[in-house]
Amino acid sequence: MSSVLYDTPGPKAKLRNLLLSVVFFVLLALLLWWVWQTLDDKNQLEWSLWKPFTTSEAWTTYLLPGLADTLKAAALAMVIALPLGAVLGIARMSDHRWVRIPAGAVVEFFRAIPVLLLMLFANEFYVRSTGIPSDERPLYAVVTGLVLYNASVLAEIVRAGILSLPKGQSEAAMAIGLRKGQTMSSILLPQAVTAMLPAIVSQLVVIVKDTALGGVMLGFTELLNTRSTLAANYANVIPSFIVVAVIFIILNFILTSFASWLERRLRRSKRSTGAVLGADKVDDVNAAEVGGTYGAGAGGSI
Repeated sequence: MSSVLYDTPGPKAKLRNLLLSVVFFVLLALLLWWVWQTLDDKNQLEWSLWKPFTTSEAWTTYLLPGLADTLKAAALAMVIALPLGAVLGIARMSDHRWVRIPAGAVVEFFRAIPVLLLMLFANEFYVRSTGIPSDERPLYAVVTGLVLYNASVLAEIVRAGILSLPKGQSEAAMAIGLRKGQTMSSILLPQAVTAMLPAIVSQLVVIVKDTALGGVMLGFTELLNTRSTLAANYANVIPSFIVVAVIFIILNFILTSFASWLERRLRRSKRSTGAVLGADKVDDVNAAEVGGTYGAGAGGSI
């Protein structure tokens, strides 16, 4: 089926795509086999290195507490960054320069700074200017850095999603007398949510992964940080990395699956805008249309 973006592939193109796919999967299989052989040669596949993960001690002492701190920091950052990003994104489209220019400056400033640098600055600020206990300070610094950076990115996502809507939506709202705030809250934002959802979810996945930066630089006891302690105790560096990677994959897969389900639900709810008529109602409508046509024809003949 052709579209504006591509043409339907012909027989030669289909054959070429099939050959490329076969070559890709063969190379992928060879790569996996090479990785497996390398790990086996380095004795990283021995059961003694993987056995700790079958006991409760490795999970209750190291992995689960680290996972809890990862989810805690990510959840706090999401809850704060999402509304803050929406406010900044809407403010960047304000008609008032005193609102639009400061909001744009804040977004561009924090979006240009690496999130790790924001965490380090936040940590130093909390050390020198607040009385936050030292054991809680890494969490505050990680959440602050994640919020400042991701809110600025989400602001651009919100702004782009609203600007992607047809201009006629705003014009129709103005025609019926709605103010700009009412147009934004009642018409533009509800429609833009579906378009923005994939980009928003990808940024939320980034938040979950970036919590590991706090463990590396600030000693925040998230999942990757507790993995290093586990690996030091059990001498299983590679297996511990693999297990933590699988945990992150599962977390992000759950998040993206939920977002896909939510997007499908939103699209279905927008499509079902009318009431469903039963068979008897359809017959009544058809009968009325036939009667109206007959009456109009009779009147015309007279």
